[in-house]
This record gives sequence, C-alpha cells and structure tokens, in this order.
Amino acid sequence: MTDFSQLRIDGQRLWDSLMEMAQIGATEKGGCNRQALTDLDKQGRDLFVHWCKDAGCDVTIDKMGNIFARRQGNNPHLPPVLTGSHLDTQPTGGRFDGVYGVLAGLEVVRTLNDAGIETEAPLEVAVWTNEEGARFSPAMIGSGVWSGNFDLDYAYARADKEGKTFGKELARIGYKGKAPAQARPLSAAFEVHIEQGPILEAEQKQIGVLTGVQGMHWYDLTLIGQPCHAGPSPMEGRRDPFMGLHRILDALYKLAAEHAPWARATFGDIRVEPGSRNTVPEKLVLAVDLRHPDQNILNTMDQRFREIAARIADETGLEHQIRDEWRSPAVKFDEKCVEAVRSAVAELGYSNKEMVSGAGHDSVYISRVAPTSMIFVPCEKGLSHNEAENAEPEDLEAGANVLLHAMLKMANSAV
Repeated sequence: MTDFSQLRIDGQRLWDSLMEMAQIGATEKGGCNRQALTDLDKQGRDLFVHWCKDAGCDVTIDKMGNIFARRQGNNPHLPPVLTGSHLDTQPTGGRFDGVYGVLAGLEVVRTLNDAGIETEAPLEVAVWTNEEGARFSPAMIGSGVWSGNFDLDYAYARADKEGKTFGKELARIGYKGKAPAQARPLSAAFEVHIEQGPILEAEQKQIGVLTGVQGMHWYDLTLIGQPCHAGPSPMEGRRDPFMGLHRILDALYKLAAEHAPWARATFGDIRVEPGSRNTVPEKLVLAVDLRHPDQNILNTMDQRFREIAARIADETGLEHQIRDEWRSPAVKFDEKCVEAVRSAVAELGYSNKEMVSGAGHDSVYISRVAPTSMIFVPCEKGLSHNEAENAEPEDLEAGANVLLHAMLKMANSAV
C-alpha cells in the first residue's frame, strides 16, 4: 500500500488562489461582495472553472448552476469522493467563508497532480449555488434542490428585492446547466470551512473535527396586550407586552444555561405595534432562535419554550401566539467520514477538538443523501459574515492537509 504520510498541499499556492479570488467583488474594508448570480459571481465561477480545466478536471454544471469538477480515478465506476462549498458571499462578507472550502478542494487536486498520484475512486470539487441566501431566500438552495429538499421550479421562482428571479438570473450569467440537479451516489463528502465562531481560537486548537450540526428551530412569538397612554396609566394596571417579554427572555436564557455548553437561545429581531414613544404597545413580535446538536434536547427546549410563553402570558394578562418559521433537524455526520478526518488529524499531528457546527452549511443537505463530515479551522475572533473576517495561512494549510488525507483514505477504500 502506498505511503502518503509525507504528502502535503502547497500552502502558498492555496493562499495565492484565495487572494486572487478575493479580488473579485473586493470591498474597501478588505472583504468581498460577490452575491449569488451577479456578474461578480459569474466572474468568480469563470475563474474557478478555468483553474479546474487547467488542472485536468472535467467540469459539469447542473440545472441549479451547481458546478462539479471531476478528477478521474482508476475505477470510473466507483462513486466519487466529493468536497466543496460555495463562492457566493454576503453583501459585506469575508474572503474565506465558503470559498476556502472550494479552493482547498482544488488544491487537493493540484497536489495529487504534482505528485502523480491516482486515486481508486474519482474526486470531485463542488461549488454549490446560493449558499448564503443573501440575495435569494432561502439559503443553501443549490444543495437543497440537489438533495431533494426543494423543488427546482420553487428555486427558479425565488426573487430578489428588485423582483429578479433566480431562474432568469442563472440563465443570464450563463450557468443554467443541463445536468439534472439531483443526488447521485457518492462514496463520501467533505467540507472544510472556517469555524465562524471563537471556540478553536480560544482553546488554541488548529482543527475542528465535526461530528454534526446543531438542530435549529426558528419561531415568531407574538405577545398581545392593551395599548394605553404612557403617563396616566398606572404600572400595576397595565397589560404591557414588555412586562411578559422580559420574563420570557430571562426564562429562555436560563433554559439555554441548563443545557450548556451547546444550547443556544437568540432573539435577533423585534417588531412593536403601534411603535409610538409614549404609548404602551398593543403587540410585539419577537424572533426566537433555539439550537442544540441533540435533537431530543432541542425538542425538550421547544416544549419548555411553549410552556414558558403560555404561563407567563397568562400571569401577565397577555394573549400569545407562537408561529413556527423554520426547522432544521440536528445532523449527525457519518461515522466513517468522521473517522477519516480523525485519522488524518492524528497522522498529521495537529491539535484538535471534536465539535458540532452552530451554523448551517451545504453539508447539512448533502448529509441527508450521502456519507458526510466537515473540518473546521479557526478564524480570528470568530468573526464571519463580516469584512474583517480573517484566518491564518498556516491554519488554512492545515485544514487543507486534513482534507487531502481524509479524501485519499475514502477514495482508496471505496472499492
């Protein structure tokens, strides 16, 4: 059996590729604005396709604009080992979110070419369309259609704020491919990504070995009281939605603390009606986001949230409603893929931590139809979706080395 233990990617070449891609949509503050299906997205895609063809890959584009660059293996009948992420960004995004996972995959291909190594199973590098959801909602729709979670016509009908539809914009930039946007057999799928959080940096670990992705429940909580004048109305006689809200918030923060360290409770938006400075509001609507990697615990948090809201609303004389906005079940990654990452980390000698992702990624949908796992590397101060997003070249190189060895392991054991 061939010994690949000394094989490493070219860290400088990876960094140079990242910086060249970052010039497309570069912002004044050092970030990127390369939103899905814009002319800048087309430029980024064109550059990636050019690089892949130079590396000897066969490039296929499906009906969702998902790009698949294939490096053939010794046995073309084996399902490929896939890696990849996305090239689109937030309006004020960074240089690494998504694009690192794509170009690390390309660097794996380039490294194997340089070393003259052939794998048994083919390798593929994917670019998933509209992962961010910044221009077209919902997020991760390219991988979502491919994995069967969204309908193609539904995706094509999504419109941006100017009324331009996904389908027409996809055709306009020349990336409405002919291949079916549907899942096919994969031996394994990997995605390497910056953490987008502070844990690895705080614990001084270079690699995150991902065992899954947190489950996420989104709700709109509505509290209804009685509007009245701010001055003449005694405090004790009011039916004030905020009197119920502060107690509910306190209870939900305590609920998250009960299920530490992985539970999350977030309240990212609030709308008040009528929204007058000197009037007790009649109604407020609060966005609630609950997360946990264990689906059973998340279900318990869901039940407790409903009980808390009902009890406190009753005690404060309010009406309440809870509307389920979105649910993404907790993901447990494939154990063989996770073990391939563990093994690679051990062989390479990197400090590491097993963890779950607090954010959604294309791997959430891919994992529903193929064996999947992820690799994290630290990012400065945990900042992402931010022009100040930053990652150290040596950490990016380490993550790509782990990806290389995990893919080699799965590609050569896929017989």
